[in-house]
Amino acid sequence: MYDQSNENFDYLFKVVLIGDSAVGKSNLLSRFATNEFNIDNKPTLGVEFACRTIVAENKHIKVQIWDTAGQERYKAITTAYYRGAVGALLVYDITRMNSFENVSRWLEELRDHASPDLVVMLVGNKSDLKHLRSVKTETAKFFAERNRLQFIETSAMDNQNVENAFQNLINTIYQQLQKKSPESSQTPDIIKEGSMSVDYKLRGNHIDSPQKYKDNSDKCCL
Repeated sequence: MYDQSNENFDYLFKVVLIGDSAVGKSNLLSRFATNEFNIDNKPTLGVEFACRTIVAENKHIKVQIWDTAGQERYKAITTAYYRGAVGALLVYDITRMNSFENVSRWLEELRDHASPDLVVMLVGNKSDLKHLRSVKTETAKFFAERNRLQFIETSAMDNQNVENAFQNLINTIYQQLQKKSPESSQTPDIIKEGSMSVDYKLRGNHIDSPQKYKDNSDKCCL
């Protein structure tokens, strides 16, 4: 059940993790939310999400990170969860060329279903497996620049650049928000000075059996 307790924050951002199955999305999520890594992580069925509050430019931002299933048969379920997102981490596995080749399809799906103002970061995960690399960093950088995406390589296992990936994405979303008028920021996508229960009511999202996480303040976010 969603936690109905009030929790003070300045903004609430919804961020989605997308990409092929087994590229490490769930471990990026758990590493950022709880600093945990599970080497035997099973494929996500449907959608799960975690929450964490971070500080960007002296503002407390509650981040809801949604892990959408990468397996094709769940596509019909997960596309609905792109709506309302203000940021996305588009993840591929640096050791699997096919996961990088599928990035174009995932990006197209994002642009079909998400806001045109969505901030997207391309993430090459499993950088600890450099000896098995099949996707060159330069190739991924070129793709990111051509499609106006941020880019970073991470390792959820070694906890390399995971914090930087999320923090940089949130900072960019916040900076983009500041360029808009105050009125335009008062939307269900970005809630100012609210509670998570208010956001949940506005979105009307529902998950039957989500994975439960705790944020870094030891308050359950689900």
